[in-house]
Amino acid sequence: MPPKFQRTKYRAYVKLGSGQKSKLKYKRAKGRHNKTRQKWRGRPPMVEVGYKNKNDTRGLINNKMPVFVNNLKDLEKATKENIIILGKIGMKLKMELAKEIQKKNLEAFNLNIKKFLKNAERKLNFRKNADKKVEKKTENKEEKK
Repeated sequence: MPPKFQRTKYRAYVKLGSGQKSKLKYKRAKGRHNKTRQKWRGRPPMVEVGYKNKNDTRGLINNKMPVFVNNLKDLEKATKENIIILGKIGMKLKMELAKEIQKKNLEAFNLNIKKFLKNAERKLNFRKNADKKVEKKTENKEEKK
């Protein structure tokens, strides 16, 4: 397993990621006197030949081959040996896919199925109730006229 590659002086500045993980982006050291580029001891390692993963584990997530799913047809191709990565899709289709994944007992990488279904159903119920309230208000206004 290769090390976590970090930018030079990433600990010194918040904007380089000492405070936010989202800012921890690797950038190659290019400066003339840069100690990381010169491979000084105690500095973060640079990306170079020799750190590649082994062929049999490369591209796997939790020792399972990832399958990208955008619709129900794609989901039919997935098996227990695969891990599902859901694409950018709408909430209704995502709910259908989540229910199917739950039925088939498959694993999704970028979705917590129980939590998502709970929140999505709550949102749908809220929208339905909001629509009913709007309809009642319009009916009341029409009756007054």
